[in-house]
Amino acid sequence: MKTMPLLEVTDLHVHLPTRRGWAAVLRGISFTLECGDTLGLIGESGSGKSMAALALMGLLPDGARTSGSLRLNGQELLGLPDKALCQIRGQRIAMVFQEPMTALNPLHRIGHQVAEPLRLHRGLSARAAKQEALALLDRVGIADAARRIDAYPHQFSGGQRQRITIAMALACGPEVLIADEPTTALDVTLQQQILDLLAELVTERQMALLLISHDLGVMARQVRRLLVMYGGSVVESGPTAEIFQTLAHPYTRGLWAARPRWGVSYPPGPRPPLPTIAGSVPDLLDLPAGCPFAGRCAFTAQACYTTVPPPTLLADGHVVRCLRLDAIAAIDKNKK
Repeated sequence: MKTMPLLEVTDLHVHLPTRRGWAAVLRGISFTLECGDTLGLIGESGSGKSMAALALMGLLPDGARTSGSLRLNGQELLGLPDKALCQIRGQRIAMVFQEPMTALNPLHRIGHQVAEPLRLHRGLSARAAKQEALALLDRVGIADAARRIDAYPHQFSGGQRQRITIAMALACGPEVLIADEPTTALDVTLQQQILDLLAELVTERQMALLLISHDLGVMARQVRRLLVMYGGSVVESGPTAEIFQTLAHPYTRGLWAARPRWGVSYPPGPRPPLPTIAGSVPDLLDLPAGCPFAGRCAFTAQACYTTVPPPTLLADGHVVRCLRLDAIAAIDKNKK
């Protein structure tokens, strides 16, 4: 008997009002998440990654229009009144935001902020919530948490503040944890510590993790499955190792080529610049009706501007949306 996914997103569309009309910020994305599973969203700024996270949290801007389906353990979340979403947000789905200084209130002590969801969702007394908050701060690695629980956010380093936001997100034992660029502005050592902590917590608590990042190296190490997003669409999806081995979509290839490479030997003289993807991400109102990457892609044909690429299954669970796969394969064959 087939079990129901923990989180099931089906053909999710989101439109936002602008002065020029309605902008399609999400264009029919679909994915599932199971308990203990890890899924990554990757793409340039403006590709729709964070907007997908906000849709899951029920935190879309006022006036947003949504369609499709977003189910948590079979319960439809799209269209729920805000009061019902407040019972889910923070308790069953939680989020670690990109910048901890905007996620933390500078006027409140960190112990109060970590304890707040425990009082709201679990009805704990102030004393019991503080004790639970102390245990959470210890778990995420805040040194001398008993002494520092009454400190303010500005009294902590960037890495410590990110750990505190993780403690807040974990407070009620969510089934799904969304981490939106959780290592932004942290040095390399702190980045790895935060990522290791998230991996430990997923294993320990069997949460589903949705990780958003622009760093391909992070994704290769941290998530089992990957969605490559561009212009509000998923252009390639599947097992992380399979995607990075195949690099089927031209956009995925562009991201891969542009990554910094350590340990590469260069001839004497100035190092060559990293390859870049031609052009820039267009305004969402200016995206082609067909493939969103048309025009920036070196393989663009006329049909790419008008025809939405259908999903093509390349291997078990590996799906790519591109009309020019045969042309790409022919060029790859000639290079061998």
